[in-house]
Amino acid sequence: MLSSLYPLVRSLLFRIDPEKVHHLTLAALGAAGRSGLAGMLGPRVPDAPRTVMGLTFRNPVGLAAGLDKDGACIDGFAALGFGFVEVGTVTPRAQPGNPRPRMFRLPEANAIINRMGFNNQGVDQFVKNVQAARYRGVLGLNIGKNADTPIERAAEDYLYCLERVYPFASYVTINISSPNTKNLRQLQGAGELDALLAALKDKQQRLADMHGKLVPLALKIAPDLDDEQIKAIADTLLRHQIEGVIATNTTLSRTAVAGLPHADEAGGLSGKPVFDASTEVIRKLHAEVGQTVPIIGVGGIFSGEDARAKLAAGASLMQLYTGFIYRGPALIAECAAAARTRSA
Repeated sequence: MLSSLYPLVRSLLFRIDPEKVHHLTLAALGAAGRSGLAGMLGPRVPDAPRTVMGLTFRNPVGLAAGLDKDGACIDGFAALGFGFVEVGTVTPRAQPGNPRPRMFRLPEANAIINRMGFNNQGVDQFVKNVQAARYRGVLGLNIGKNADTPIERAAEDYLYCLERVYPFASYVTINISSPNTKNLRQLQGAGELDALLAALKDKQQRLADMHGKLVPLALKIAPDLDDEQIKAIADTLLRHQIEGVIATNTTLSRTAVAGLPHADEAGGLSGKPVFDASTEVIRKLHAEVGQTVPIIGVGGIFSGEDARAKLAAGASLMQLYTGFIYRGPALIAECAAAARTRSA
């Protein structure tokens, strides 16, 4: 079973360029998903069902967006035991992202820095991939804006993507917090966020009437927020009755990795160094929104103990990204078991 061999596999993979490994892994996982063999790659994940945003999750451990930007490996990831899968970020038009190299490992800190820049094949191909998947569990579709779309017209990109992905999503994530698209985080400002969410909620209601179902919206926010910004975002989420919030994306801070190789590379830092900051945002956000806006906690989860800490801070669900890369499929089962133990 791959989970027991993963440390050896990882040591081999970590000798190869990170982006090359990423594409090789996706290709292998996609093939395993299509053949039905992906379920043999990890340990059995215990059920720990819960209902959040009106959706029933098999367990509270999900795949974070970013690993499968084009939604090409949904079946493969789902077969590993994730309780839900989120794919994207997708933009209206295909775009190459930022120049390479744009992904860097910091193994001494259990971290990754990336400045991918929403590289993807565009929403039309994304939807085709989603439609081709056999997975029928909870599927989150994460949307963003094209790099060359002026920030003043960002809402147009989000509205376009929302309309395209809506019929195929269990929930839709609005990603305004990637540090790798110029000026994107401006959309977290009170005025900009208020206008964007008002437009999206109006569109959501019209799409719900058209398709006969209300697909929840979740907002993905950054860890680099002060208390005033967190409160303003919380107030806006409550005012517009947004169904969920994902806390958090990657950080621009380098305090925890100062002096390490690649630490000065531009981009978002993920992994262990972001754990405390993301957990603190969850705690402060939960104090403002309570149970009204469920929180999906993500950032630096490397163990069952980390998973319990996210839940204790106020998260209802969690997602894995960098921890999954470093620990492999065994981490999914460990976190799901920890969540079940905590709720027992």
